[in-house]
Amino acid sequence: MPQIWMTYDELATLSGCTPAEARLRALHLSLDRRKSRDGATRVKLDLALTAKFFASIREADFDLDGAIEALQSTHRQMAELLAPAGFPRARGGLGPSPDILEPASSRRRSPHFPSLFANQA
Repeated sequence: MPQIWMTYDELATLSGCTPAEARLRALHLSLDRRKSRDGATRVKLDLALTAKFFASIREADFDLDGAIEALQSTHRQMAELLAPAGFPRARGGLGPSPDILEPASSRRRSPHFPSLFANQA
């Protein structure tokens, strides 16, 4: 089981009480407490509080599809700004499009692997 440490304010939000009540609850449950480098005291959640924390995350109304769509839209806008004018982009946005590359018939044949390029004119 992962260790989850919360401040009294965070524990109060999870428990639906005030930070002072959360502190008393932590003392009553004998939860491990530790002073962090930022000066805040954090409490290690027990199994029941950890389960409650995970349940609250699962219940959160987070629009994942909307976030993905917004990220893709931002990516398209940034790619358009970075693309030089008159230089079409390949599918996926990287490099030149295949239609502006030299045709296969104009490429040199490999002297080391002639059989691989035997069908080329």
